[in-house]
Amino acid sequence: MSLPKLSSPFLHSGASVTQIMLQVLAALVPGLAVISWYFGPGPLLNIIVAMIFALLGEAMVMVLRARAIVFHLSDGSALVTAALFAVALPPFTPWWLTAIGVMFAVIVVKQLFGGLGQNIFNPAMAAYAMVLLAFPKEMAAWTWPYGLSEKFNASAYLLQQIPDRVFDGISQATPLDDFDIRSTAGEIGDVILRGDLYGTAGGYAWETIALAFFLGGCWLLYKRLISWHIPVSLLLTVFLVSGAWYIADPNRYAPPTFHLLNGAVVIGAFFIATDPVTAPFTAPGKILFGIGVGILTVFIRLWGAFPDGVAFAVLLMNMVTPLLDQFSQPRVFGHR
Repeated sequence: MSLPKLSSPFLHSGASVTQIMLQVLAALVPGLAVISWYFGPGPLLNIIVAMIFALLGEAMVMVLRARAIVFHLSDGSALVTAALFAVALPPFTPWWLTAIGVMFAVIVVKQLFGGLGQNIFNPAMAAYAMVLLAFPKEMAAWTWPYGLSEKFNASAYLLQQIPDRVFDGISQATPLDDFDIRSTAGEIGDVILRGDLYGTAGGYAWETIALAFFLGGCWLLYKRLISWHIPVSLLLTVFLVSGAWYIADPNRYAPPTFHLLNGAVVIGAFFIATDPVTAPFTAPGKILFGIGVGILTVFIRLWGAFPDGVAFAVLLMNMVTPLLDQFSQPRVFGHR
């Protein structure tokens, strides 16, 4: 018995699911390395915990369904879900939150819908949205990107050895959080962007992280594991929509480069929105999907309750994926 192959007219690699998942994990390495450089090993610890509990959760479901455990775990999809979920978490995320989130992704969002290829929502983003709503305090545990000097603090917090009073003192707003708060207060955007929290074109450290994930995304394109339609349409839409508001009022809205190089826009464009299970199948559908995610991301960032909007944008567009596929199918003799 062999593992299936992902079928899509834009995936011409001919690789098995396992091979594809391993290459996706490899493409994440540059971004993970840069995150760890700035925030210490906390993100890597999150990924390890997430992978352990993802495999555990999937194994439990396979036992209940009387399926071959090793065969289904060997496809690597649970590991990719775990990595994409964990990389979105703050470096000081407690292990129990990571475990709850990733098991929700694997058991509820993936397996309860029938398993690999049957889920309608992106498991990693559904889990991220769940823990963001359920545990807002823990999900705000971002710190200043001190670098590898934070390794002992991150490890200690992961093992629950840092008391709450210390945790309260280390929380630090991300550039998206900070800009959202200050722009709402009416402070001038150009002045804010010259602060220590901001880099050359985006947030300090975050712009480098985004570029690292961009390199990984280019690798996926080169290996033909994804097509260009969603990444290009999503990134271009974010640039154009956020740019329009910036031109209209540069004292209130951030420039488009700030939106592109902060948060999850780049990793979302290449690694999340391109999920072949929950994204459209057709080329026009993919382009419309990317445009929709881009528009929703900017709108949520500008007027929503959360500074970043990629996860919610992807989940909302997952809901209309069947319609996009249906109405973007080529006509044959006047019929769809």
